[in-house]
This record gives sequence, C-alpha cells and structure tokens, in this order.
Amino acid sequence: MPTVDDILEHIGEFHLFQKQTFFLLALLSGAFTPIYVGIVFLGFTPDHHCWSPGVTELSQRCGWSPADELNYTVPGLGSAGEASFLSQCMRYEVDWNQSTLGCVDPLSSLAANRSQLPLSPCEHGWVYDTPGSSIVTEFNLVCAHSWMLDLFQSVVNVGFFIGAVGIGYLADRFGRKFCLLVTILINATSGVLMGISPSYTWMLVFRFLQGLVSKAGWLIGYILITEFVGLGYRRTVGICYQVAFTVGLLILAGVAYALPNWRWLQFAVTLPNFCFLLYFWCIPESPRWLISQNRNAKAMKIIKHIAKKNGKSVPVSLQSLKAEEDVGKKLNPSFLDLVRTPQIRKHTLILMYNWFTSSVLYQGLIMHMGLAGDNIYLDFFYSALVEFPAAFIIILTIDRVGRRYPWAASNMVAGAACLASVFIPGDLQWLKITVACLGRMGITMAYEMVCLVNAELYPTYIRNLGVLVCSSMCDIGGIITPFLVYRLTDIWLEFPLVVFAVVGLVAGGLVLLLPETKGKALPETIEDAENMQRGRKKERKENLPSSQESRPSTKLRRKSIVAAGADFGLSEARGRASLPTPKSTQPNLTYP
Repeated sequence: MPTVDDILEHIGEFHLFQKQTFFLLALLSGAFTPIYVGIVFLGFTPDHHCWSPGVTELSQRCGWSPADELNYTVPGLGSAGEASFLSQCMRYEVDWNQSTLGCVDPLSSLAANRSQLPLSPCEHGWVYDTPGSSIVTEFNLVCAHSWMLDLFQSVVNVGFFIGAVGIGYLADRFGRKFCLLVTILINATSGVLMGISPSYTWMLVFRFLQGLVSKAGWLIGYILITEFVGLGYRRTVGICYQVAFTVGLLILAGVAYALPNWRWLQFAVTLPNFCFLLYFWCIPESPRWLISQNRNAKAMKIIKHIAKKNGKSVPVSLQSLKAEEDVGKKLNPSFLDLVRTPQIRKHTLILMYNWFTSSVLYQGLIMHMGLAGDNIYLDFFYSALVEFPAAFIIILTIDRVGRRYPWAASNMVAGAACLASVFIPGDLQWLKITVACLGRMGITMAYEMVCLVNAELYPTYIRNLGVLVCSSMCDIGGIITPFLVYRLTDIWLEFPLVVFAVVGLVAGGLVLLLPETKGKALPETIEDAENMQRGRKKERKENLPSSQESRPSTKLRRKSIVAAGADFGLSEARGRASLPTPKSTQPNLTYP
C-alpha cells in the first residue's frame, strides 16, 4: 500500500498548493519575531534622571537651557565610575522651591562642594529623554526596579519552554490545524490585552500567555509545511521558513521606527495575527496526521484536493493509504541513555552547552545592541541583514566541508567578534557595527548548525529524546539572558561582551571534540553512536538498504510534535535555524 510520499511523487512534491501553503505559513513565521526579540523596542531604556518638585519652575524662572538644568540639579554628571548610577537613580536632598536659591549655580549657597550635599533615591519618578514611550518609561522599570525588565523577557522564555511541551502533546492528540488556530487566537488576544494592560503585573501575565502559545504555534506551522511537501524539499522549505523569521526582523525595525509608542507598536505587531484565523479555510489538516489516526478517508479527500490544486490526479492504484510501521524491536528510551555510555554522554554535554550558548549569544547580542547602539533601529536592521548570508553559507558548506569545522568556526567568530568589540573605541561606530554584525552572523550559523547536528549524533530510539533534552537548554539560556545582559551592563557596558566571548570560544573548542557526521548514516544503535569517531563510513554505506527499503516511515511523523520540532531543529528557543528532517524521515538515510 502506498504512503503519502509515494502519492506526492505523482501529484507534486512542491507545486502550486505547497507554494501557497508555504507562503501563508511563512507569514506566521515572520509574525513570531516581535515576541521573540521585541523587547529591544518594547523595553527600550532611554537616558533618565530623577524628577524633583520645583526644578521645572526654577528652570523657567531662570531661563535655563535643558543642559543647564541638568548640570545644576542632577548629581554625578561628568564624574567617573558612578556617574550613570548617580545621575539616573539619585537626587539631591534639596527643596527646590525655596526662594534663596539663585539662578547661577544655585547649590553653591548650600555647600561649597556639591559632593558634600546629601543624596537620596528618586522618590517622585523620573524624567526620560525620549519622544516616545516604552514599558520602561511607563512603568518606571529603572534603578531599583530595573530587574522587572529582565523578568519581562524571562517570562516569555518560560512560556516557550512550557508551551512547546504541553501544546505539542495536544497537537498530536487533536491535530495540527486545530492547535494552530487555537494558538493563533490566544496569541492575538493576549497580545492585544497586553497592549491595554493597566499595570506591570497584568502585562506580565499576558506576555507569559503569548510565550506559552506563540512558539508552539511557530513549530506547528513548521511541522505542517514539512508534512505537505515531498522528501526532497524538506530541508529547503525548512531553511526558507527560517528566512521568513529574518524578514520579520527587518519589518519589525521599520514598524518600531514608525511607532515609537510601545502600546501602538504592540497593537501593530499583534492585530495582524487575527488574520491568520482565516487559515481555517485556507489550510487543510495534515494528511499524515490523519493517517496516523486511522482517518484514511479524510486524508485521501485532502490529498485529492492537493492534486486538484496542483493540476494533477491521484492514480487509482495509489488511493489506498497506509502508515508504514516501525520495523524491529521497539525500545523504551530513558533519560539515563543520554549519559550512560562515554561517547553519548560527551555528545549530550557538549550539545547542551552549545544550545545554551547559541541562545545566550543570539538573544544577548540583540539586547546589548539595544543598550549600546547609537541608533537602535538602524543597528537592528543591519544586524538582521547578516542572517541571510549566514543561511546561504550553511547551505554551501555543510555538504562540501562538513558540519564540525563550520560549526566550530562560527562559534569562534562570534566569540572573537564580541571580544574585539570591547576594545573598539566609541568614535569608530562604523567599525563597532561591522564587528557586531560579524558576531551576529557567526552565532546565527552556530544556532542553525546545532539544530542540524543534534539529530545526527543520537541513535534512532533516543534521537527525539536527545534533541528535546538538549534543546531545552535553549529556553533555559533565554530565561537567564536578560538578567545577564542588563545586570552586567550596570557594572560595565561591555561586560556582557566579555562573557559572550568566553562562552562562544569555549563552545567552538568543544565542537571540535564531536565526530564529523557528513557522509555518515544516522546511528541506529548505541554501539553505532559510540563508534562514530572510528571512521566506519564505508561499512555503514555497505549496509544501507535499497532505496525502496529505506523510504522514511510515515507513522513516526505522528509522534510528539515537540520531539519532531526538536528534530526539525526548532530551537527550543530561538525557534530559529536550519533544520534536519524529523526522525520519521531519517532512518537509514545517508547524508552527503
């Protein structure tokens, strides 16, 4: 009996229907961008200082310029070391309404040296030097409350972590299309509610809900498009789905520039999500999932619809469907299998560290750019552009050079770029931006490579588990990254870059300890995985079954969407990479 892949060979593996569906789902991929990195604009922290009663009136009476007002009334300006903290978070304990204060150096009448005047934390709010607004300026997330901005981004990653697992299970149980529409509805609704939130607490709740469903929805969209296309197009479609995310980055920069008010920006990037509910009529359920649920008649109806859209017809001999069964003894995977044997234990630890590193550096560089950049809109735009050549370089190198050396080099380039940025003087802003873009390209490549290689290093029966466990470190990295970036910049603006450099260089070195997977069949057993570094390429090729025998199993595609998403390389975090095909399409295949 034929499988879906057999039928797609006759009705079109990537024809009109698949192209239309890909375009629709690519829009969904681009719409995920504001949730993942929107904190750069939503949480922008401008220059600020304490608001003191009476200062405005005194400034107007004396005719001070804005610079004079700051110089006379704000402590710490021009001093070294503590200047930022003193000028932004402390105020003089002075009654600015008293009539004895003069217009020329008014504090001189109170003390011969300003440093002798007592200081106290801001009590009446802050004055922000920005024409727009952000969640920082509206809810005063600065000074003693600055950690609340870190929590805002960390909560999103907690939602990513929980949602990918929970909604993944529901998608396997109730279908891809149903769960996709539910996640779209919840994401759009919670995004709008966040935009009208009256308090920080409510905003945090709705942001968590967005994280809970948005990444899972991104993953379901990825699963759907890869299940609609033929085997030969899955890697290309996967990469292009990631490119749609990059396009979303470019659009986000433009929208944020046009709408400097965070609430209007939130509405602008959220309201279009309601349009995705029209996919109820545009995108059918996955026939592969329907077959896995023994709903073959419904699956065949959808396949005939696909054939009609592609201008084809389904041959009568192919109208009886089946889901290919797994062959051989079924093994129950265990977490202990990931650390039980020496080589797999090494693979697990190195992969977990690299997932963590990729998330920390990718998100961290974006957040740091928002703090240190001269023009965050242009800097964000330029750094997003380098993700296009990053994907192109990977396509050119993985099948020619291999996986290990480009992966190690990309980590080291990212780390070296971070370290170099520390020593570039501020007046060479163009050079700083160039090096930052180079680092962004390096970590983007590293992110995509870890997605690909992770699935290639584990034997079949623990492959999904291995990718899921390792990639979970991606969300863990995303949870701590805001605290890492924003707290370390309080000590020294370039401090996070030093940490990123060390982490990236170490990751590059560790990658060299992994075996090269180019030209090697996927390991089927623990023994195969343990012997990967012993050069058994020839033996594995000789043992490959015929092309008909090695056709990928369709049944496996109904396994957990979370595990499938991990094999697809969906960064349990950045949701961002060049992805391998799922476990169900990989057994007994040889990589070029």
